[in-house]
Amino acid sequence: MRPLIDKKRVANGRAAGNRVAGALATLEKHLRRAMPGHCAFCLGEPAPEQSWCMPCYRELAWNRNGCCLCAEPLSRAQALCRRCRAASPAFARARVPLVYQGAVRELVQDFKFHASPRAGTLLVELFVSALDETPAEALVPVPLHPARARQRGFNQARWLAGQLGTRLGLPVIEASRRVDTPSQRPLSRGERFANLAEAFAVATPLPERVALVDDVMTTGATVNALALAARRAGAREVVVYALARTSLGAS
Repeated sequence: MRPLIDKKRVANGRAAGNRVAGALATLEKHLRRAMPGHCAFCLGEPAPEQSWCMPCYRELAWNRNGCCLCAEPLSRAQALCRRCRAASPAFARARVPLVYQGAVRELVQDFKFHASPRAGTLLVELFVSALDETPAEALVPVPLHPARARQRGFNQARWLAGQLGTRLGLPVIEASRRVDTPSQRPLSRGERFANLAEAFAVATPLPERVALVDDVMTTGATVNALALAARRAGAREVVVYALARTSLGAS
């Protein structure tokens, strides 16, 4: 009887997630209609066809000198962080245009912990505005374990991938999380990598070039483990799309 119960719980979790996604989409439309013609940051006059004014846009924490591989914020451009010099990640490069601080941090937290569709939509628009290439043929969001998905009712990476897929014209392919790993927040970098070993699987054959989607990239352990799973599923070039990058003090 236990497998039947587990399947029912998974189905209920998915249904709840779909209901939340639908509610967020509806709320997003209402929010857009409620605040037309204002900069999302200062409520001033926005740039044409944008949700922000250019002074606010320029003052955001842009990741201008990110590591060429993992996008770790550095003090100079066109450089590798010491971690990538020591060992290259499983992905080819990371495209992470923002740094997790200031107004960007507030937006991410509002989106991630309060499921704010307005914050999420604005973050997606900022990401797309900074994306200078779309080499991927499909998007793979970082998955939640079914137990965690039932608890949260919202997978921010899946929502982001859906929004990006619509804007970039790319399909979204689901991965699965085989192990319900404990929170990564209190762990060291090495512990995070060990914690996620063999945590992900991709059942669907992938095209040659895929992009993994997440909200915030810290040590890179999560996307590194998912990149290994993507390669096992047939991807030859794996890149990472994330909204913001934390600084680990690399040099």
